Amino acid sequence: MSIWKKLLWFGVAVLGTWAIAILALSRGEQISALWIVIAGFCALSISYRFYSSWLATKVLVLNEERATPAVLKNDNKDYVPTNRWMVFGHHFAAIAGPGPLVGPVLAAQFGFLPGTLWILIGATLGGGVHDMIVLFASIRRGGKTLGQMVKEEIGPGVGLLALVSVLAIMIILLAVLALVVVQALAQSPWGVFTIAVTIPLALIMGIALRTGKVSVLVVTIFGLLGLAFGVWGGQFLAHFPAIEAWFRHDQKWLAWAI
Repeated sequence: MSIWKKLLWFGVAVLGTWAIAILALSRGEQISALWIVIAGFCALSISYRFYSSWLATKVLVLNEERATPAVLKNDNKDYVPTNRWMVFGHHFAAIAGPGPLVGPVLAAQFGFLPGTLWILIGATLGGGVHDMIVLFASIRRGGKTLGQMVKEEIGPGVGLLALVSVLAIMIILLAVLALVVVQALAQSPWGVFTIAVTIPLALIMGIALRTGKVSVLVVTIFGLLGLAFGVWGGQFLAHFPAIEAWFRHDQKWLAWAI
């Protein structure tokens, strides 16, 4: 690494430390959210550049020339070679699940710093390592699930137990996440409108990518613009009471809809 790159990463580390210090030392509710963004950007950038590369080269010893199950078993259904940015999007959405959503909300009751550290430390030392290693093991085992790998390594009984446990955990996590979403959207036409826009938007993006005639970049730009419209346009529902009533629902209705 050249001296300029070392100075660059040193500057990123200093900036991130300064942002976290401001979060730690500030008192009261008045604090700019920009410091949280800066702290997260700096910490995750350093983790990606140094910690993830160390895991990839020293711990897992990844080989870019080794074909993945998506290539070896390409059936255009379960195994499909996919653009790396799409894969990144899938895993980014997967790790941003109930833990990073519900945990920081609870931690925020104790201040800005605990909630920020929850995300940074959890995503780097917990979620990043866990997800990366499970994904690595699955690829090396022909794309098998965690339960199938446990069955092969330990035995059929333990493998069945692992499958049932994973299913139970997923049901509980989805239930908790649905509860949080329902409470956030209850009596909120703006929020429901945004969700109502993104669902058909996602279907259109998926169909466009499936045809293979539209690039990932074009679909991504279209999706971001559509999402921005959904967030921005919801504020105008208050001017149209008849339309607003379509998007105003209680928790019970939303729970059944989800």
